[in-house]
Amino acid sequence: MFTRILIANRGEIAARIARTCRRLGVATVGIHSEADADALHPSAMDESHLVGPAAVRESYMNVAAILEVAKRTGAQAVHPGYGLLSEKSHFARAVIDAGLVWIGPSPEALDALGDKMLSRATAIAAGVSPVPGANAPVESVAEAESILARIGYPALVKPVGGGGGIGMQVVRDPSGIERAMKSASDRAAASFGDARVYVERFVERPRHIEVQIFGDTHGEVVALGERECSLQRRHQKIVEESPAPAFHGDEGHVYRERILDAAVRIGRAAKYVGAGTCEFIWDESRKEFYFLEVNCRIQVEHPVTEMVTGLDLVEWQLRVSLGEPLPPSMRAVSPSGHAIEARLYAEDPAKGFIPKPGDVATLNWPAEQEGSLRIDAGVRAPGKVTPYYDPMIAKLIAHAPTRAEAIAKLGEALAGVEVAPLVTNLAFLKAVLKSEEFGAGAYDTTFAEAFAKRK
Repeated sequence: MFTRILIANRGEIAARIARTCRRLGVATVGIHSEADADALHPSAMDESHLVGPAAVRESYMNVAAILEVAKRTGAQAVHPGYGLLSEKSHFARAVIDAGLVWIGPSPEALDALGDKMLSRATAIAAGVSPVPGANAPVESVAEAESILARIGYPALVKPVGGGGGIGMQVVRDPSGIERAMKSASDRAAASFGDARVYVERFVERPRHIEVQIFGDTHGEVVALGERECSLQRRHQKIVEESPAPAFHGDEGHVYRERILDAAVRIGRAAKYVGAGTCEFIWDESRKEFYFLEVNCRIQVEHPVTEMVTGLDLVEWQLRVSLGEPLPPSMRAVSPSGHAIEARLYAEDPAKGFIPKPGDVATLNWPAEQEGSLRIDAGVRAPGKVTPYYDPMIAKLIAHAPTRAEAIAKLGEALAGVEVAPLVTNLAFLKAVLKSEEFGAGAYDTTFAEAFAKRK
């Protein structure tokens, strides 16, 4: 095992990685910006070093500064967490070129799966269907019209680079294609430095299903169950659960097995190493699933999988990066019970979920219960949610033998949260868990925003 690693991230994921390292006896080196000098995650490390001012590009994405800290402190490896530099192949290459171990998939896998067109090609080569649409960037309105005449409307115009729903445009008929392509291209160029776009079918009222995969350097890839992440706002998740309620009954079991197999085939085709997530759209009306993309990192919602499998995914990220093979037990892992995660944000659901940064004077959590209630916090009191970064305060994860019991346990946990004076989505999360639709597992990616407007 490593003796010292650098964690190139911030907030709750940096603190969470440090927790596993502490259990394994691995010393941790953290990084922080000027804005995060008094934040929670630097205090979770054995040592933490300033890498720049508040702006992300000058601090948490400052490759030279991060590698200088790694070299100076004697770190042997770099764990990128999620977001920020985690899926940037240039960072992975820089880490490797510096003689350090990169705790993640290879730069080549990041290149292939980080490009939506190459990712689609990988899925197709593995015998898995992506959402029907273009398999290359669309160069003209006429080309888009030709493709959409074949796959039908409504459709999505999407940037080739980036993610998080940024730049996506829905097209209902041919008259909207030109405007949608220009809008998506302009936004993509500004956000990602890549103006290319493509088109695909827009699935009405979809459900978002993702599969946790794990690969080792010996060619083994396994699926550790699926998560449903359909409860979203602004194309970003706020509640996740496993197993997916979309797959219920005997028929659901068949689709679950198919989607797990599809994810493994994609992982093997990409020669995937480490933790990753294959994302799919489930079309309830057609009873079909379509490949979306692979997130080449550990996910925000990974605790849901950890709760139902009993595995520590960060530990296995470390072990796999050192060349250890996955044990036979991981090939036959069988998720137990049900787990649900709710993300507590400093945001206002009544105003389109806009971020509401500010000072945190009071922050109290219910007591954690090993195996049944877990809290991964990224903020403490006194402290603050700054305007510079994602406004997530914490994740609360409940596990129980049944879905109904997991909902009840998470509801009790949320009732025990105190946070002030921030505006948060706490009341919204409580209401969602009590809603008839969520209780029945009858929700899709349109539910959260529509529910907020009803409250």
